[in-house]
Amino acid sequence: MAFKPRTADIGELYRDDTLAQQKKRYRKAVEEYRKYFGADGENIRIFSSPGRTEIGGNHTDHNCGKVLVASVDLDIIAIVEPTGEPYAVIKSEGHEENRISIDELDIVESEKNTPTALLRGVTAGFKKRGFSIGGFRAYTTSNVVIGSGLSASAAFEVLIGTIYSYLFNGGMIDPIKVAQISQFAENEYYGKPSGLMDQTAAAVGGFVSIDFKDIDSPIIDHVNVDFDSFGHALCIIDTKGDPDDINDEYMAIRNEMHEIAEFFSVDTLRQLCKHDIILNVNLLREHFGDRAVLRAIHFFEENKRVDKLVNALRRSDFQAFLDSINESGNSSYKYLQNVYSSKDILHQGLSVGLNIAEYALGRKGASRVHGAGFAGTIQAFVPFELLKEFKMELEKVFGAGSCHVLRIRPVGGCEVSAASIAD
Repeated sequence: MAFKPRTADIGELYRDDTLAQQKKRYRKAVEEYRKYFGADGENIRIFSSPGRTEIGGNHTDHNCGKVLVASVDLDIIAIVEPTGEPYAVIKSEGHEENRISIDELDIVESEKNTPTALLRGVTAGFKKRGFSIGGFRAYTTSNVVIGSGLSASAAFEVLIGTIYSYLFNGGMIDPIKVAQISQFAENEYYGKPSGLMDQTAAAVGGFVSIDFKDIDSPIIDHVNVDFDSFGHALCIIDTKGDPDDINDEYMAIRNEMHEIAEFFSVDTLRQLCKHDIILNVNLLREHFGDRAVLRAIHFFEENKRVDKLVNALRRSDFQAFLDSINESGNSSYKYLQNVYSSKDILHQGLSVGLNIAEYALGRKGASRVHGAGFAGTIQAFVPFELLKEFKMELEKVFGAGSCHVLRIRPVGGCEVSAASIAD
């Protein structure tokens, strides 16, 4: 996919009914930048990086599988100026300043699990790949809800990468490269074993299918569709779980899938087929246990479902799309088993949320676990005529504001026209 740098108009990023509010948000961020850094801000540039939603391909990316993802209209924005000094400085609204020397890019163990680690990691990733880096200062503000499953961390990483791309490399860094550098920062510097899906969705933007068969050159395909025309809203429901203690659970999925692959002397499940598992099922159960076998089976069927989802959208067969979403949720619950933590069976907010969503939808729409699972959020596709009641039923349980109604954003990490935020 050829990439051409461009500056987006703010109207491309948000719904018309929120545009005035968004312009105020941007102008306030400019004021806060000037106030914090004591600068006139005459040379400011503006950047935005979106959150993402996974539509299909639950836990397939780390085994070189397929996913269908989309960027959404919740984002992190940054007001930025280059400084000519060897420091990258980010002040995020409501948080302490993050500052690194761009000449000191070794991993700092004490920084792991902090935004400073991501800033240092993305900077190191750019330098390691031979791209230009430089000093800058930035003020950021975000409405990507932390713990919402919309991947605020990926949005932050991609934002930093987009800043480096446009400030110091003429905006010519392909978004896939930005995504790969972002994943490197999250894996090596932050200490989280993420795949590449979240970063790719945030960097590329829109509805995209991604085939990670060649992890160094994933196949990115935009799915051009007017989603609103199907008469359904995309909802992400925060079930108020604690997503901070799921790394072991997340790693267990990756490890078990890789153990099955290694039994066949290959690196990933993508190099096998479901038939290989079925022919050897008893031996695999004996060596690795039933859960690992079930998770491998989920991988193969989920990979097929991504193709079904994409094809259903392209031929405007929305009922087939909804059927595949429900199948994905069913497989994630029964076979992938990432709806609640096996270490904490007393707290099953995702299961409760899925039950209430199913009740509120009746036999319409679709719902499934969203993202990594174990805690956090579910996803639902809700007919417009049921949206008010659906939101009310879910928020009765999980609180006001827990049901987020989202728009698919057509643009990934980008520079935003400063002129477009004026009244």
